[in-house]
Amino acid sequence: MASAAGSRLLGGCRKASPWTVTRCALSTTSLACMPSRARFFPVSKTPMLPKDTFKGKVAFITGGGTGLGKSMAEMLSSLGAEVTITSRKLDVLQKTADDIQGRTGNRVKAIATDVREPGSVREVVSECIEEMGLPHLVVNNAAGNFISPTERISPNAWKTIIDIVLNGTANVTLDIGKRLIAANQGASFLSISTVYTQSGSAFVTPSAAAKAGVEALTKSLASEWAKYGMRFNCIAPGPIETKGAFSRLDPTGRFKQKAMNRIPAGRLGEAEELANLSAYILSDYASWMTGSVSVAKQLKKTAVCFFLSVAVNGTLFN
Repeated sequence: MASAAGSRLLGGCRKASPWTVTRCALSTTSLACMPSRARFFPVSKTPMLPKDTFKGKVAFITGGGTGLGKSMAEMLSSLGAEVTITSRKLDVLQKTADDIQGRTGNRVKAIATDVREPGSVREVVSECIEEMGLPHLVVNNAAGNFISPTERISPNAWKTIIDIVLNGTANVTLDIGKRLIAANQGASFLSISTVYTQSGSAFVTPSAAAKAGVEALTKSLASEWAKYGMRFNCIAPGPIETKGAFSRLDPTGRFKQKAMNRIPAGRLGEAEELANLSAYILSDYASWMTGSVSVAKQLKKTAVCFFLSVAVNGTLFN
């Protein structure tokens, strides 16, 4: 890295090597400039698949009201799918559904549910089937996470994350899967995992354990239910800034600054990039692909325990 003596201010930013994160006033939400090498890796936010790739298909997405779920819902809708989005907050869901449907012209239905409750999942799936038909595309994106030293985690805090992430994924997957088997219909399932399932990460042990379970479930069903025409895959994305996740996991912004300097592309991922990858994996263009965990990251391995740099405090689930 360039020494302090060797760096100088140019146009509000510090002159530095391509591997140095530099500061500048880009916007009120940006804590740091992207490293200069980021210009070689521009973001493409437009759909990469043909317009009607999912025409006649029904998609079911948990955690679809905000963040990555919203981005995936919009991508699938723009490619022709009818989409049901779910989460616990109906007002947020409805706003998202209206917004996406207004832009794509394809039907988007918002239904509130709690993926932790099998009965609630059963009802929302039944409503989706009644209005749109059995899903052909299923995205398990509902998640929960928080930062805490493991010794401070209460039993209820642990149970909350496991119930949302692992049991919620199982509840949705098994309910829809059993209906698909009875109807002799295939489908493509995608679960959103995380980069630290293989190596672990400090301060997020419930999430790491739950997401590792999701990956094991994915690989197991990919083998067992292939005979029913179903595919199961995961994406384990690296850091993609969304308001909900980053407000909880990176409240100081310190991780974002460190991450951009460690990532070879010199920037964080964008939600549309994940949405494009998701659309490809769900589509027939990837029909030979099952039981995989696609690690969409560019972090060095030594950066896995990235929460070490974040101040740990706050209220736990009691």
